[in-house]
Amino acid sequence: MSEHVYKVVELVGSSTVSIEDAIQGAIERASRTVRNLRWFEVLETRGQVADGKVQHYQVTLKVGFTMEDA
Repeated sequence: MSEHVYKVVELVGSSTVSIEDAIQGAIERASRTVRNLRWFEVLETRGQVADGKVQHYQVTLKVGFTMEDA
């Protein structure tokens, strides 16, 4: 079994649709420039309320990706 070393970065995704959409959007965007994404962890969820309704969702994620050999 090979050993893995992960680099961890923090992302913030946002959406007017849902928390899940905010997560998916952050992961999809990060995957365009970060290779080997492997896992994520939700650290925080926040939102904006206006007129008694949720207007915006924001999610802070910790994302791990494997390091490539030099």
